[in-house]
Amino acid sequence: MARSPGAELALLLLGGFQSMVDEVHAELANRGHEGVRASHEFALRAIDEGADTATELGRSLAVSKQAAAKVIAALERLGYVEREADPNDARRKRLRVTTRGHDMMTLGAALFTEVRDRWAAQIGAARLDEFQAHLARLTRNRPASPDGLAPLPPELGDPLP
Repeated sequence: MARSPGAELALLLLGGFQSMVDEVHAELANRGHEGVRASHEFALRAIDEGADTATELGRSLAVSKQAAAKVIAALERLGYVEREADPNDARRKRLRVTTRGHDMMTLGAALFTEVRDRWAAQIGAARLDEFQAHLARLTRNRPASPDGLAPLPPELGDPLP
């Protein structure tokens, strides 16, 4: 049975996302950041923007507190976050993105730009800019950040380590 044009477009968009992510993950691994996943980058950005507990991170990523705790554990193992005492409550620990975590986010952003630049060289910068502008208009009612995005299922290559 043939796919509908809508399903085909959705799969192409998902494939484009996954293609970019795969390239960036491979290069991050080459540069000492093995095991990074898209969910890690989303989580690091949320933590950096103030989601400094598992509950707040879960809320920000639209996942359970338990799922957020698993991501936090992975980020700690990778050296991207650390817990530090809350100055207002000694019983609480707050999450903080480490220098290594900030370095990875900066490198990851630069690598995404490199992938985009390669795509622009293949199809033309004006065409890619136009395509991106159309997507921005078509998705204007969706968040432009990971807040509110559904987490990627494990079969799409984003398992928790």
